[in-house]
Amino acid sequence: MNAQTQHFSIPGAVAQLECALDLPDPAEFATPRGLALVAHPHPLYGGTMDNKVAQTLARGFVALGYVAVRMNFRGVGQSGGVYDEGRGETDDMALLLVHMRQQYPDLPLALGGFSFGTFVQSQLQQRLTAAGTPAERLVLVGTAAGKWPMPTVPADSILIHGELDDTIPLSAVFDWARPQDIPVIVIPGADHFFHRRLQHIKNLMVGLWHR
Repeated sequence: MNAQTQHFSIPGAVAQLECALDLPDPAEFATPRGLALVAHPHPLYGGTMDNKVAQTLARGFVALGYVAVRMNFRGVGQSGGVYDEGRGETDDMALLLVHMRQQYPDLPLALGGFSFGTFVQSQLQQRLTAAGTPAERLVLVGTAAGKWPMPTVPADSILIHGELDDTIPLSAVFDWARPQDIPVIVIPGADHFFHRRLQHIKNLMVGLWHR
């Protein structure tokens, strides 16, 4: 993401996993305010941790003072293994959290995801909630409603979607969010990948986080 991005790997459930870490500016944040895990889009359709939306999510978290960590899912980049329809990917994300908790045991946790990554992170949130350790907040961009069986998410989750998304129709997201009474922030003219509108994601995250 930038010259200061730190690359590392961890043992996943079935293979080594490639990860990237970005830290908040120590001149602005003497100590990090939180820890954020970011999940990328579908690994079978070109999704990687270097996807522009995933990187934008990481930048948003860093701007909020969070340590932001991304991971290439199984079979992507230098990560071993093969695609597992979200099950194994959620297992691996949980292992990444365990790894990061060894370094940052007490920081508040946030989860961010784009497209397929929203499915992974919402499943991880379910696991954490069942264990009594839920993430404090979720940021879901291009939520995968209608594509995968998205669980319910907390009422304060930040949901951002493109008006012209033809991969995950806005109507499907409304149908999923409506019973939960969660607002959906719609970016006018934005497609699924938010071409030329990425700045809105970061600006919304920073503007809405403490409200």
